[in-house]
Amino acid sequence: MIFTFLSFGVLAQTSKDYTQKGRELIDKHDYMEAILNLNKAIELDAKNSSAYFLRATLKEKFEDLHGAMKDYNKAIEANPKSADTFFARGNVKMRLQDYYGAIEDFSAAIAVNENFVEAYFSRGKAKQLLMAYEDAINDVTKIIQINPKSVDAYYMRGILRIDFGDMKNGCLDLSKAGELGDLRAYEVIKEKCNTKVTGND
Repeated sequence: MIFTFLSFGVLAQTSKDYTQKGRELIDKHDYMEAILNLNKAIELDAKNSSAYFLRATLKEKFEDLHGAMKDYNKAIEANPKSADTFFARGNVKMRLQDYYGAIEDFSAAIAVNENFVEAYFSRGKAKQLLMAYEDAINDVTKIIQINPKSVDAYYMRGILRIDFGDMKNGCLDLSKAGELGDLRAYEVIKEKCNTKVTGND
C-alpha cells in the first residue's frame, strides 16, 4: 500500500515540478542534477519554455554555446514574448561574434520591454564593435533617460562620443561618470581629453 502510494507520487511529478526542482538545484550549484531534472521537464512537455531557458543557461555556463543557442531557440518558439530569452540569445551571439544577429535579438528584447536597460547597453556594445558609433550613442542615451545616474552609461557614451569625434561632449560624459564614482573615467580624461583639446575653445 505504501509502495503504491510512493510510486504514484513519483508518477505525479509534472513538467513544472521538474523545472522548479532544476531551478532549485541551479541555486545550489548542483548543475548536473539540474540538467537531469530539466531534461525530464522537457521530455514531459516539449513546449516548456522555462525548462529550455534554464537548460540553455547551464549549457552556456559549460561553454556549449551551440547547444545553448538551440535551447534558446526552443524557448523563444514556445514563448515569443520573453524579453529575457531574446536578451540571453543575443549574448550568446555576441560571444560568437555575430554582432548583427545579436543586435536583432537585443532589439526584440527591447520591443517586449522598452525599459530593458541591459538590452540597450548590450545593443550599444554590439553597434560599437561594428563602429556604428552614432547608433550606439543613441542606445546609451536611452539608458541615461531611463536611469540618469547610470555610471556605466555615462562612461560608455563618453568613450563612444570621443571615438565618433565629439571630443568635448565625450569628455563631459567621462567627467560625469567620474563625478558619479567611476574613477576609470579620470584615467581616460587624462589620456584623451587634455592633450587633444589644446588650442581649441
